[in-house]
This record gives sequence, C-alpha cells and structure tokens, in this order.
Amino acid sequence: MEGGRMKRFLDQDFVQDTVRRMVDGNSVSSAVLRVESGDSSLACVAAAGEMHVNDRYFIASVTKLYVTAVVMRLVAEGNLRLNDRIIGFFPEGTLAGLHVIRGVDHTSEITVAHLMSNTSGLPDYFFGRAPSGRSAGEELLAGKDEPWPLERILATARALGPRFRPGQPGRALYSDTNYELLGAVVEQVTGKPIAQVFQEFIFGRLGLQDTYAFQDEGDDTPAQLYYTSRPVRLPRYLASVTAEGGIVSTAAECMKFLKAFFAGVFFPREEIENLKRWNLVLRPGTFLYGLGLEKIFIPRPLAPFFPFGEILGYWGQTAAFAWYNPRSDLYLTGTANQLAGPGHRAALRAMFRILRIGARRR
Repeated sequence: MEGGRMKRFLDQDFVQDTVRRMVDGNSVSSAVLRVESGDSSLACVAAAGEMHVNDRYFIASVTKLYVTAVVMRLVAEGNLRLNDRIIGFFPEGTLAGLHVIRGVDHTSEITVAHLMSNTSGLPDYFFGRAPSGRSAGEELLAGKDEPWPLERILATARALGPRFRPGQPGRALYSDTNYELLGAVVEQVTGKPIAQVFQEFIFGRLGLQDTYAFQDEGDDTPAQLYYTSRPVRLPRYLASVTAEGGIVSTAAECMKFLKAFFAGVFFPREEIENLKRWNLVLRPGTFLYGLGLEKIFIPRPLAPFFPFGEILGYWGQTAAFAWYNPRSDLYLTGTANQLAGPGHRAALRAMFRILRIGARRR
C-alpha cells in the first residue's frame, strides 16, 4: 500500500502525480521529470508549478557527465590518457604552487584521472571559505553575480590550499576546481573552446536543438532559478564556468544524452565499468563518486527498503538530475530548479517513488 491506496502502475498519471508532489510553492516552485525505459516502451514526462515539459533549464553539474563523455572519447581515440599529468597541458608557470602541502609542491603529480575522480586534493573554489568567511557560492547566492575565469579560480584554490596529496588512498573531495582544469585540458588537446567541443562531440552528433553552452549573458530563455523562494539570476557567472556547469538543456534532450552515454555512443560501453572507482563524498551532499560518474548513496540500514541496485549518473547544484537504474532499466532526467537543499530532497523522493514502482516492471 502507498498512502492508503493500492500501488499504481508506472504510467503518465503516476509520473504527473509524482511531479506535482515535488512542488510545494515555497521551497520548490517548479519541476519537470522525464522517465524512459531502455527500449523506450515506457516514456513519460510531466511538469508542475512554473515549468512546462519542454522548458530549457540549467543542468549545472550534470554538465560534468558531458565532460566525462568528451574525455573518454578522447581517450578512446588515443588523443589523451587518464594517467597524463596535467601540468604538461598548460604554459609554464600557470599551475605553479597550486598544490603545496607543508612546503612541498605536488602540482606535477596531478593527473587527468585525479581531476575526473575528485581525488586531486585541490580545494573547491565554490564552497571553500575565503578569509572573508564567505565562499564564492555564498557571495553568488547573495546576488554578487561575477565571472569566474580559470585564473581567478586558480588564485582562489591557492589561497584555500589543498586538502590531501593527489591520489591519496581513501580520500576524495568534490571540487569544481577539478573540472575547470579538466575543461582547460580538453581545450588544449582539441585546440577548440569547450563550448565548441560540446557542440561537435555531443550536441551536433545527437541532433540536439535546445541544448547549448550558456554564453550569452542576455539569454533569458532558461527557466527562472530559485534560491528558497527568491529568484536568482547569475548570467555572468554561468557564462564563465562552461566545463563545470554551464550547459542548458531540456528533460527530453538530457534524456537523449543520458541514454547515449550508457549505450556506448561516445566511447566503448564496456568502459562504464572502469568509471566505477567509488569514493564516498560528503559535500555538497552524500554520494559515491567514481571516474566522472556519480552513484546515489543509500545507507546500509535503508538498503533492504530500497533494493534498487545501482543508480548512476549525476546531480546538479540546481537540483537538476540525470540518473540510470540498470536493475529496472529506467532513465530519469529533469530538475526541481532550486539551488537550496529542498530541491534535491524533492527530486530524490520523486525518483525513489518512481523506482519503487518501476522495479515491478522487471
């Protein structure tokens, strides 16, 4: 029984009811969610609140999964290796003093794999607290919309200092700094801006019409973002952090990418298993992080009640999501369009509700 009623089948009505539950009018004012099976025999999408099913939205850190697709394609083509040391991709002096612990500079030890897996030890410029006591994220959410080019990010990372040596066993720290550096490596390898790489490697290949790297600060077509009940506009910032979280998409086109990612369209499908090098990450949230891939962490006491198996994909700071559950063969994309914690909780509850019913399909 669910809510005093017999459990329902996973269909359009169920998905619509699930999305309606995500929106409470206070902490979450808009949401969209798309569900598809691997063979597309099931395909449902619903929206609630201020959003419509085809609205564009900022996918935020879900962008990092697109970076993973690009990097793994470059690796498959022999143009990049995961154990390449990143210092060789930058002009001399650019990364000097970036990773210093007790007077020893470990910058030259950082590899592409360290960046992808968040095991470089580099601090997160976004959440790390500056001497002023506030983080870049707090300043942005307070309305201080500013561009954050790589040079500024590196300067902030130096000031914050590393947390551990690159590749130190058992250590991982979610850091947007890593992916800004990874984007720069991709640009050096391809000789093209990361926005153009996304277009050529992914958007154009899949025929995506409503997916793009946000660069025009006057573009107001993406759905309005919220921080609690307050509208937030960050065009200068979002236009400057393309590799870290600058893609705009829709639930339908994010779904098309997600299914292509796990189907082996961009790199050999068998490499997915090699991405599952899990470390527990505790901020900004609790999840398992692999090599450019996330896994939803379900505490052991809850495991008997949530026998979903793996839930693989990516979260975004905007409560955007793109997840795949192999056991039920279901893919889920969408957003709660909310920069505060309630958005992620609403999205997580919605996904669990769907997967509990979806598991009965198998």
